[in-house]
Amino acid sequence: MALKTCCRLTRRLVRAVEQGSGARAPSLPRHHAVAKQSHLFSWRSLCSASPPSSVVTYEELKKLLGAKSGVVIDVREPWELREYGNIPGSINVPLGQVNGALQLKPEEFKEKYGGGMPSTTENVVFTCLAGARSIKALEAAVSLGYANAQHYPGGWQDWAKHEILQTKD
Repeated sequence: MALKTCCRLTRRLVRAVEQGSGARAPSLPRHHAVAKQSHLFSWRSLCSASPPSSVVTYEELKKLLGAKSGVVIDVREPWELREYGNIPGSINVPLGQVNGALQLKPEEFKEKYGGGMPSTTENVVFTCLAGARSIKALEAAVSLGYANAQHYPGGWQDWAKHEILQTKD
């Protein structure tokens, strides 16, 4: 519960600072003594649900897939993959199933989703259409102990844009 409260406060504070709205920062409990700074402080460090290195770029994802140094999980619904396409080498685990899927036995995961289940220490990258669902999957994975979980905020839209540009060159 304390973690959820911390994350909620962190998100509100980051939004206010990023928007430059001059909105007053939510008050933090006394035990959260934080030095006041004029530049953007890394408030996300107060919340373990979204580690600072949780974002993967197109180039990083391409390298990870090429080297097969991690597992890419697409959290879109199966019909979305059929309609729009998918990132080659990714495993489809719809967002609503991520929490349960990451708690399966490896052989059950492979049978149900058609790919190898990541270990809690392996690189895992979540992706979706445009990044909204992948961040939720990332939070679920981190809460289950996945230390190297990340997400690709550009999602399928960014991937397709880069891939189309490469084929035109």
